[in-house]
Amino acid sequence: MELYLATDDGLVIGQRQGDGWREAGRTLAGREVTSVIAREGVILAGTTGGVFRSDDGGQTWDEASNGLAVRHVRWLAYHPEMSDLEFAGTEPAAIFVSQDGAESWQERSEVARLRDQLRWFLPYSPEAGCVRGFAFHGRRLYAAVEVGGLLRSDDQGASWRLAEGSDGVPRWGTPAAGFIHPDVHSVAVHPSSPELIYAPTGGGFYLSADGGQSWTLRYDCYCRAVWADPADPDHLILGPAESVEEEGRIEESHDGGRHWQPLTAGLDTPWPGHMVERFTPVGDHLLAVLSNGDLLAAVIGEWQWQRIFPDVAGVRCVATMAG
Repeated sequence: MELYLATDDGLVIGQRQGDGWREAGRTLAGREVTSVIAREGVILAGTTGGVFRSDDGGQTWDEASNGLAVRHVRWLAYHPEMSDLEFAGTEPAAIFVSQDGAESWQERSEVARLRDQLRWFLPYSPEAGCVRGFAFHGRRLYAAVEVGGLLRSDDQGASWRLAEGSDGVPRWGTPAAGFIHPDVHSVAVHPSSPELIYAPTGGGFYLSADGGQSWTLRYDCYCRAVWADPADPDHLILGPAESVEEEGRIEESHDGGRHWQPLTAGLDTPWPGHMVERFTPVGDHLLAVLSNGDLLAAVIGEWQWQRIFPDVAGVRCVATMAG
């Protein structure tokens, strides 16, 4: 199994070797790679300067940004049930869709209209917000907007709107009852139902059981990453912090987020200056990308964390090749 690591300085290719991983090569040197996806023999790398495509395992690359009017890609994703249906979320906030393996991209202009109308923003950038996460369940799709809210599509990404429980107004403070905090960092949907959504935000961890029409705050914290056990919708792994990258840690819930316990075997937490940025399942492991660029791994169910690829700096995203 190969593992692709998007980093601040190119793409690192890793290979599984026994019980561990080894570095097998580096490519796209000098490019800030923000995200990576891979399936059916094709690797797509999202960068701050567009999308690049490789058909030979990362040996050679071609730019694949035709139609990508915004070149700063924050997140790439593909629909897991449909071949050649890829999505790019950008900064400033926009959504682009490809149906030909990134040979061309088409913008969903309603997202940019919402961005401009509601004045989405980023606290650390002059740009107007960003789209930094997608979730898929059949024809139902969701997208996370920082700072803007949660978008929903009911037609495989052909059109997008704000979920009913997200007003799209980028304000700080506590949202009205039943609404989600607008600083949405990622989104996950459980395979058991397109209605069951999990959303880590700058104002806490939220859950919706009705497709985003209404939301319940399940953890008052700052968080960016969640993993939902596909076999048990109440079993969750979260990367909470007290505030932005302060007192970061990993916690676990077995009751849908009502109660949480530390999940820190092998870790020295809380981390004073970083936190979990992303969780990614890889085989029988769960990988955690930290905001300081480190990469952790634990066997699912055993939860003994260890750092992998210690010589690789600035990891932003990880992916494996899907069939």
